[in-house]
Amino acid sequence: MLIIPPTSRNERRQMKKIVQKTPDKNYARRIMGILLLCKTHSVPQVAGILCCAESSVWRWLKKFREQGWAGLQSLPAGRHIQWHLARYLPLFYYFLEHAPQQFGYIGSRWSLAFFVFLLRKYLHIALSISTLYRYFCKQGIVWRRAAPTLKQPDPEYDEKMARIAEALSRASEKHPVVYEDEVDIDFNPKIGADWYFKGQQKRIVTPGQNQKYYFAGCLDAQTRKVVSTGYTRKNSDLFIKMLEALKRAYRDAETLSVILDNYGIHKSKKVREWLSNNPTVTLLFLPVYSPWLNKIERLWQSLHETVTRNHCCQFMWQLIRNVKIFLKRASLMAWKAMRNIRVSPL
Repeated sequence: MLIIPPTSRNERRQMKKIVQKTPDKNYARRIMGILLLCKTHSVPQVAGILCCAESSVWRWLKKFREQGWAGLQSLPAGRHIQWHLARYLPLFYYFLEHAPQQFGYIGSRWSLAFFVFLLRKYLHIALSISTLYRYFCKQGIVWRRAAPTLKQPDPEYDEKMARIAEALSRASEKHPVVYEDEVDIDFNPKIGADWYFKGQQKRIVTPGQNQKYYFAGCLDAQTRKVVSTGYTRKNSDLFIKMLEALKRAYRDAETLSVILDNYGIHKSKKVREWLSNNPTVTLLFLPVYSPWLNKIERLWQSLHETVTRNHCCQFMWQLIRNVKIFLKRASLMAWKAMRNIRVSPL
């Protein structure tokens, strides 16, 4: 007496492919049990081969008779979803685009408890905070620090970005394009997290009286080459010194495009006079208050994380030396590996 419905050769071939390709090993195990039964193995033999109970094999066989392969697939783990919140997702999106104060509440930020309160008050849905948290995680809604932005964007945003995109599209060895910016180096160390003993806080010795030094740097948009210079003051002289160092680094360039922010020293009278005597250099200004568009900002972030944060230099010249070494080698290796650079002791 046949205990399994007749299956064609093509069906058995497809079942073998399912066993090989499915990531669900339990599903593959059930399919293998059916294939063994198709080869005239008995239920006890199949149970012994697959190391399972005979009742499990009979259960697989019953599902295969009634539903075919669909009956052998694994069911989702856990309990059934009690609340179907997909219909309310546009409402959550609308809330997240605004602040509670815009709806008449005194709170400035959303919280899970606040969302649960609103659902209970207006939609009569009683959810726990943990349930809403899991649903937000599945939908990609997370708790993140906000970023400041200008209320009124630059009216020349599209025009400026079009000029920058055009310069980047024709960037070459003869027509290099670089990102330029300045960075402040403080002798007072920037404090950041570090490995230390549990329950104790690492102490960083500070000089008390701060000293400052300024660096200007340029990052090649194509080769990631870094050209930098330093000065004791952050003024037009520093910027002109940077442009002159840039011209020396690109002696064979026919034109030189510099993408930079709208800081005052970039538009001073002294800079305009220098540009009139050096027509091959073109300044492309970014939209106002858009520091994330300047690629060299990532270099400054890596500089602070590697050199200046929690530094233990006893003199300002030691800190400046470390920064110069960082910038000198920044174009030779990945920025994340810069912290492994050794400085020879004096």
